[in-house]
Amino acid sequence: MSNKQLGMETLLSNPEVKKIIDNLSLEEAERITYVPPKCEAFANKYSILSPTDQYTFSLDPEVLKKLPRISSNKVQLISGNNETDEPHLTAFTKERRIGIVFSGGPAPGGHNVIAGLFDAAKAANPRNKIFGFLQGPDGIIEGQAIEISERLINANRNKGGFSMIKTGRTKIDSKEKLALSRETCRKLNIDALIIVGGDDSNTNAAFLAQELFDDRIQVIGVPKTIDGDIQVKDSNGTMLCAMSFGFHTAARSFARNIGSLCVDGHSDVKYWHICKVMGRTASHLALEVALQTHANLTLIGEDLADYIDEKRLKQAEETQEVDYSAYGMTLRHLSRLICDAIVKRAAAGKNYGVIVIPEGVLEYINEIQIIITKLNTIIADYNHTHDKDFHTTFPTLEDKLEYLRRLVRGVRPELPAGLWNAHDDDLFNDMPDFFKQGLLTERDSHGNFQFSQVETDKIIMTMVKDYLDILKEKGKYTIGIKNDYFQSMLERDGLDPDFYGPVMFRNYGNGEFLLIKQDIISKKTLVQTFIKSGKLEQEEELPPAVIRIYDKTVPKFRTQTHFFGYDGRGSDPTRFDCDYTYNLGLTVFSLVANGATGQMAAIKNLDQDFSKWEPIGVPIAPLMHLEERKGKMTLVIEKSLVNLESNAFRIVKALREKWLAASPSDDDFRSPGPIRFTGKSEEERPMTLILNAIGA
Repeated sequence: MSNKQLGMETLLSNPEVKKIIDNLSLEEAERITYVPPKCEAFANKYSILSPTDQYTFSLDPEVLKKLPRISSNKVQLISGNNETDEPHLTAFTKERRIGIVFSGGPAPGGHNVIAGLFDAAKAANPRNKIFGFLQGPDGIIEGQAIEISERLINANRNKGGFSMIKTGRTKIDSKEKLALSRETCRKLNIDALIIVGGDDSNTNAAFLAQELFDDRIQVIGVPKTIDGDIQVKDSNGTMLCAMSFGFHTAARSFARNIGSLCVDGHSDVKYWHICKVMGRTASHLALEVALQTHANLTLIGEDLADYIDEKRLKQAEETQEVDYSAYGMTLRHLSRLICDAIVKRAAAGKNYGVIVIPEGVLEYINEIQIIITKLNTIIADYNHTHDKDFHTTFPTLEDKLEYLRRLVRGVRPELPAGLWNAHDDDLFNDMPDFFKQGLLTERDSHGNFQFSQVETDKIIMTMVKDYLDILKEKGKYTIGIKNDYFQSMLERDGLDPDFYGPVMFRNYGNGEFLLIKQDIISKKTLVQTFIKSGKLEQEEELPPAVIRIYDKTVPKFRTQTHFFGYDGRGSDPTRFDCDYTYNLGLTVFSLVANGATGQMAAIKNLDQDFSKWEPIGVPIAPLMHLEERKGKMTLVIEKSLVNLESNAFRIVKALREKWLAASPSDDDFRSPGPIRFTGKSEEERPMTLILNAIGA
């Protein structure tokens, strides 16, 4: 072989080299050429809105006060037609300038919302212009925007991320910000503003629609959050928006990686993989991941909140007392439930496994939620009263703790009586420093506690490890030894298994896995047990094979922790999310072109075949209710939590023991594989939607 090297220019111009170093992968090249199908309503030249009284909502009285301009909005049905009358034609095709902004964290599919809006706008009138506000709502406030071009659209079709115009978390929640936003819209002659975001962002959209109503600037919201907690039903329980976009992709991304960890655990048989998945309040992602992977144990926060400790209730009844702590899960009891699962698997020879923990699980632990609520109020009160930032004023943990001690001593009498008392202080100070630091971490821009910044898994697993040590000392946490293995190992060394087995194992001769006797908790007690049985002399040593067998019964609890969040929200979208978001973009333009404002674009029947998808406009105002934010009651869109009566949850609950696989049978892991944009080997929609549609 010649040692002569090609010149770098020649090497870089080689077609194979160009293909390899190109920033557009083969997968992405195929993605940007994919054309999502259109809902039937968009198969025609024009779309028409039809307000309907078919769907009703319970209106919070505060909505009537704060949002009078849009509080009477109705659900808008969207249909298509190739012919229309002159007034509608003029309105539909008039030249428009539409602004769009991403708000909050990225979610797969956002680019297709812009693509759908762009395509529909240009089809209606080629002179229509779409402007993208840069880096979230700051772009509106600061007047930073770009005109979206066809080249930019075509380079980002069906691709993940929000990189086309970036995103941000600023909230337009003051008169000053609103005035600046109005000025930006006037300078750009914006006719409509589209806000793509989660519950807080769509809440923002409602208030902007109210404030910009007299300016004749329409405001439309688009449901975006990988948490899946924007699900809209009317007062009768009719589902109008079954899922926010990005959820399916994020869940599939997490599931692929967690499925790989299931394979790793099953192969290496020595680690418990602790997998925390995003989901600040709702546990939809954890539920979907459970269905996708069959992880050994999946915690569902909503289920924990619904927990009742029957044992503690019975004990209270016997003493004729009321034990209110029996209602709702405590951290201590949660750690016991996890330990129970680990001990059961170990007894079946499986000292490994996979646990899925939702990011916001602590929100469902009553004692922790009370502490968080109180701290939220204290921090918000300090910021408001002193016009300072609590975390800047008290930079260290000790500074913050000293301020809380002052509250106990009554230094701030203007705060609600007993807001932070000695009991709270004692409970808080009993927590490890890293947990205290986490609970006092800076809140996000909406005043929400940032669960992703707290090492939830570390908190829970620290308690689990401590209790497992206790169970090990009591002889209750032990690894089961396969009977056949025990027999072969002793016979290999010329020993009689029936001579040693009855002394060592509590269930010798009964069961596939042998469990060491509970009072044998060390090699010393092992020797003593044999001496007491008369099968070993005082100075005699046990055979090495017996010692080796005993060593294998002693569990070493080893964990690997993983956080799944940013990887999933930055993933390229599944075909479901590609189709869903593109049609959301088409829906947005239909609402704008037909004069709507204060509406959220949605697709009805997402849980059914694509041919049955129906684009609609959902009024945002009726979705809002009063909720405590930054220590004040504020109108916000209510988050949708996991329904414990849903088919999806009931199925996961019914299969818990099967997936725990605490038996000699093999594990029941499922490998979901990677997100496949091509082929037909991926489910068409989220499993939770498929299951919940059955019998509906």
